[in-house]
Amino acid sequence: MRRTHILFDFFGTLVDYSPSRTEQGYDASYALLRRFGATLSYEGFLETWSRVSAELDRLSDVDDHEFSMAEAGTALLREILPREPGPAEVEEFVTAYVGEWNTGVHYLPGLAGLVEELSAGHRLAVVTNTHLPALVPGHLAAMGLLSAFDAVVTSVEVGWRKPHPKIYAKALGELGIEASAAVFVGDTYGPDFEGPERCGMAAYLIDPHRRAPVPEARRLRSVFDLPERLR
Repeated sequence: MRRTHILFDFFGTLVDYSPSRTEQGYDASYALLRRFGATLSYEGFLETWSRVSAELDRLSDVDDHEFSMAEAGTALLREILPREPGPAEVEEFVTAYVGEWNTGVHYLPGLAGLVEELSAGHRLAVVTNTHLPALVPGHLAAMGLLSAFDAVVTSVEVGWRKPHPKIYAKALGELGIEASAAVFVGDTYGPDFEGPERCGMAAYLIDPHRRAPVPEARRLRSVFDLPERLR
């Protein structure tokens, strides 16, 4: 069966980014917490946020269920405020924090041309792990590429993160295709290669340093190698 669809991971595949939760600089987020009544230092805020987030990640790693930024923000505010945070405060913190985290996201020069080339012969979609539903569609819109993708499937909306089979099944269902019709492209071995392959997709891994045990024909230096490999 011809592979008619290409499903992309987002972070590390269609954009460069820093996964750090601290190095981007979070002065605005910290100032907001102080306004809410927090008394800890800036360094204490980063340490507490890292610990709270790591604990949520650890729990998610047990079964690949996903948590939201609202859940993470609520957990942080409950720990550092002398009272129960309100929903509006959680939302305001999440908005401020994500805005500063986004400074570590960098768009790839030439990506629009690549998307145009690939969309001439394939339907495109994004399947990504993220804690905020609007984050990835927002970036695609900012790049002028949102309309090029038939679907944007996020772990936080599905409730399960890659490599859980339910997120791939959700994407295939939205696209109305069988796994055998899809190619999956990403940069992380388990979520973007093992998981899709187990579901019946043909996976390509961005692995320029040859660290993952994948066939050479399925290894990419970057997403820009994909058209030649598909040919």
